[in-house]
Parts: sequence; C-alpha cells; structure tokens
Amino acid sequence: MEKQELQVVYEDNHIMVIIKPQGVLSQGDQTGDASVVDIAKDYLKAKYEKPGNVYLGMVHRLDRQTGGLMVLGKTSKATERLTEQMQNDVIEKKYLTVTVGELKEPNATLTHYLVKDEAKNEVKVYNYNIFGSKVATLNYNVLQSAGKENLVLVKLITGRSHQIRVQLKEAGTPIWGDVKYGKREKEEMALWAYKLSFIHPVSKEEMMFVSYPDIEATPWNKFEIKTKNIEYL
Repeated sequence: MEKQELQVVYEDNHIMVIIKPQGVLSQGDQTGDASVVDIAKDYLKAKYEKPGNVYLGMVHRLDRQTGGLMVLGKTSKATERLTEQMQNDVIEKKYLTVTVGELKEPNATLTHYLVKDEAKNEVKVYNYNIFGSKVATLNYNVLQSAGKENLVLVKLITGRSHQIRVQLKEAGTPIWGDVKYGKREKEEMALWAYKLSFIHPVSKEEMMFVSYPDIEATPWNKFEIKTKNIEYL
C-alpha cells in the first residue's frame, strides 16, 4: 500500500477519517510492517510538504485482517477528546460480517469474558468471569442469509481484541475467512468496519461515515448489501 493509495474519507485541521485496508496493521508492532498510521503520516508529510515529524494520534484499532473506517487525531487535543468519547461509549462503531453456520437467534446480545494470550495473539472465551478476564458485549442482527452464510450487522458495546471474531465463533458461526478462529477459506476475512459515528472534538458537530466492503468480492457478492439501506441501521 503506497501513501498515494490511502483512502481519506474526511480531513480537517483536527481529524482524519480513513479506510484501513485489510491485511494492514492499525499501528506498528514487533513485525516492523508498515501500519496505516505510518502510511497516513507519510501522506500528510507529502501533502503539506512537512520536513519534520507529523503528529497523528491513535483513537481506536482494527485487527490486521479487518478493514474499514478509522478516525485519527491530527492534534493531541483532538486525540484526547476522541479517546474520551471512546471510553464513554460516545463513538459508535458498527461492522458488517459474513458468518458460516446458523445463529440461534436472528437478533441478540452476546456477553462473554475474554482472556488474551499475548504470546500467541489469541483470545479465549468464557461464559463466566475468571481472573484476568474482560467482559465483552455486542449486539448482532442477521440481515440476510444465503445457504449457510449470513450477512450480519454487529454493534460493539465494548471494544476488546478479536471480540467480534471470538464471540460469533462461540455462538456457533465463525466469520468467513477467519483462519485463526474459523475455517480456512482462501478469501480475505469478511469483517468490515462500515459505520463510524462520533462528535467532532472541536466543532462538536455530529459526524457519521459509511463505507462498504468490496461487494463484488466473495462472500459479500452473495448478498444485496447496498439495496437494503444498511447505512440507516
């Protein structure tokens, strides 16, 4: 991914809203691979011809194999205020995903307790609170079904590592293409951060952004995504 390919949905003096491609890190880690933050900084340096370092604050993360909308702070104040919104559940994040298998209920709230093994980068799921666990809650809504696959809308109540992936797997429907927690399809994992809502940290304006995955790609092409007015959900 080159910096000129960065998809910027919105930008002003305080924030950037971008689309993170699947397979790209949100933030740098021990692998040394380029992250979307690194790419966005390069984009800003080139656009504004800045010779020195560029500030860009991380507000929230997406798993490496998850694509979609992210908001970044261009100033420390904006980052701090957006982070407060994250902590106070003001920022709303909704995801589209395709799961494999049958969910018992078409609409439900899932609550589990998660423990992350940092060494393995793997999350274990429990139905009860154990030492070191963090509560994880999400709401889901099955929008469409095609055979054994389901197009599912997910709203996060908490933001835990691998949360959607492990909670849906625990419910009996792993995400398409999730090689860590599900079946090993060759396609990219079908999990996309499609809707992002928050209050602008300076203007206080209510902001809402929608981004769809590649609806021509498998397995998204099995569903009528845009014709269902999903952006209003």
